[in-house]
Amino acid sequence: MKINTLLGQLRLLAIIEGISYISFGLTMPLKYAWDIKEPNMIVGMAHGGLFIAYCIWVVLNHFDRKWDVKKTAILLIASLVPFMTFWVDKHYLKNEEK
Repeated sequence: MKINTLLGQLRLLAIIEGISYISFGLTMPLKYAWDIKEPNMIVGMAHGGLFIAYCIWVVLNHFDRKWDVKKTAILLIASLVPFMTFWVDKHYLKNEEK
């Protein structure tokens, strides 16, 4: 993975965003079952920033690599579904980097 390219940065963001999504899900029981709000707030803010960055990088790559609307839509939808950014990296982005 080359992080000095837009595509490499998107691949890295996809992995980190996916991890933050899972982490956010793990902090939910702390907030709602045990009333410990701080971890959820911190992880939630980080996840929100990573989510926005991922979406921006998808759009930047859309214009840079001239992706079709379908591919761009799949990549954007991936940010809404847990674990899907990992799948997108493996099936779309990794192949594109070659």
